[in-house]
Amino acid sequence: MLVGIGLVAGFFSGLFGVGGGILIVPMLIALRRYPPKSAMATSLAAILFTAVAAAASHASAGNVAWKEGALIGLPAVGGAVVGAWLHQRIDTRRVVLLFSVFLALVSVRLAV
Repeated sequence: MLVGIGLVAGFFSGLFGVGGGILIVPMLIALRRYPPKSAMATSLAAILFTAVAAAASHASAGNVAWKEGALIGLPAVGGAVVGAWLHQRIDTRRVVLLFSVFLALVSVRLAV
């Protein structure tokens, strides 16, 4: 089951640039009954491998804007540290609700 989740997430990551939290977290919770916080943390660990593989593949095709990637990625490290710190201090139900609202907003935005 976990290998299947990885294949689906990797496929969508390479195809659309998404797959991490948007797919892995809900699948781990729904299909493997992971606690939400563990699903989110496990997804982040898995994304490391997915991101490296997909970025390398896109880089070989000349599609990566490295300067812009660094300008986004380096500050994102600080945001990730603060977000992970906050994640440990927020009630699980509230984290799940916030994540659900985020996914709904993103889906509406993409559909419009």
